[in-house]
Amino acid sequence: MEVAIQCRGLRKTYDGKVEAVRGLDLTINMGECFGLLGPNGAGKTTTIEILEGLLEPTSGEVEVLGRTWQSHARELREWLGISLQETRLSEKLTVRETLQLFSSFYRHPSSVDAVLEELSLQEKADALVGKLSGGQKQRLAVATALVADPRILFLDEPTTGLDPQSRRQLWDIIRQFQKRNGTVLLTTHYMDEAERLCDRLAIIDHGQIIAAGTPAELIERLTGHHVVEFAISGQGADNGAAWAKLPGVQSVRADDGLFSLQVNEPHETIPALLAEVQKQRAQLVHLTTRQASLEDVFVQLTGRHLRED
Repeated sequence: MEVAIQCRGLRKTYDGKVEAVRGLDLTINMGECFGLLGPNGAGKTTTIEILEGLLEPTSGEVEVLGRTWQSHARELREWLGISLQETRLSEKLTVRETLQLFSSFYRHPSSVDAVLEELSLQEKADALVGKLSGGQKQRLAVATALVADPRILFLDEPTTGLDPQSRRQLWDIIRQFQKRNGTVLLTTHYMDEAERLCDRLAIIDHGQIIAAGTPAELIERLTGHHVVEFAISGQGADNGAAWAKLPGVQSVRADDGLFSLQVNEPHETIPALLAEVQKQRAQLVHLTTRQASLEDVFVQLTGRHLRED
């Protein structure tokens, strides 16, 4: 399979002291949507800015489409489309004028009208950017990246703050780009988004990749395939040791009074859990069971939720 992005031994140190990236190895194949996930301060943004050619690494090698930023910077910039989490666009320009401006930066851009249609912005073509809704502005930001007719699309949290309908519109746009053999590097704080869109992903923490694979593979690596969540009141409300001894329980996590048990056979664990609650003379105030998810993988590996500092 042809490689779109590859880095080896990537390191970035600030002021000779702070190691933001520590020997990172990464391979992204052509035509796939690759997710890079990590808590705040994990080194994710620094890694992406190096891959985009915005930062020089302290050491290591980076190849994008078989080229390096040192020898083919101009050529690579023609092949990349970048949409930042917050793109500041001139509010006095119309949507069409904005795309025409960005189109002028490239030697072989896409048709402005075609991009307007793909992003469902035809009706807003003559509207001022300052008059657009949040979802429309976000679609316009992605349009400024797509007008380059890129081979690789960098999307930094593209759906943050969007309503569910706008989120799904952007998901469809990403899938259509992939169908044209486009490669997507995506960062997101939404685990359901990563699970739906990403062919493969890597979780980065403290400047290193701590897990990588398809969403299904990462979930499969959990010690339990199901999660039983419950809360109780009474004497056993903080008795995590008792829950770990229940049949089929692989691990226990407590989060603000809510216990999460990772289990293989919930039909064996739940009756034993109810019996233990009764034995402790406690009251069950909440009980749910579900399939393990990427969120569970992430918390288990990093000990943090994605939005925690």
